[in-house]
Amino acid sequence: MRKALALATVTIGIGLLAGTAAVFGLRSPAPLPTTMKAVWNEAAWPFPIDQWGTGAAFVCQPADCGTRVTVYIRPKIGFCNCSTGVSDDAELERVSDTELVTRSVRARGASRPVKVGWMAGLSRSYRAAEGGNRDGMISVAFNDECDVVVALATTGDADPAQVEPAVVSFLQTTPMVLWAKKELGLEFVRRVW
Repeated sequence: MRKALALATVTIGIGLLAGTAAVFGLRSPAPLPTTMKAVWNEAAWPFPIDQWGTGAAFVCQPADCGTRVTVYIRPKIGFCNCSTGVSDDAELERVSDTELVTRSVRARGASRPVKVGWMAGLSRSYRAAEGGNRDGMISVAFNDECDVVVALATTGDADPAQVEPAVVSFLQTTPMVLWAKKELGLEFVRRVW
């Protein structure tokens, strides 16, 4: 009897609290959007030429992405592990382009698998680890056999994990997959995705 009375009291109390919240307009906070309506515009490659040459750069302005996000993408021919591809954090860090922005980075969690066109790889968010620079970065790498396409996104002081889905979605668009296919020298080779 006591258990039934206690259960009834708790149930009535929860109902009263919910009703009071509804009457006074109290609501739980709105969830953060899971996808952004990002608009990407091509920009100039800002880095000096190195052994991998130049690539392409794309910018999403704060009005569209919540913060300025810049994606730098380029192929690295013959630089990927031919037998396993970009399948672990060590390989992702080995092929990544984070050194274009900073010499030292700190990972912000485990990597996540990505699929871009027919290619598989990994994505991982970072923070710069040197000096007062705390800029966020997202490294994405995906491969076709021994060749890898590497993308680095800078997110300023925004949380890279919030921006990562928009960056990966951009890389998965048909124009970007076709760009990667051309840059890998596969424009006349059939790939199904």
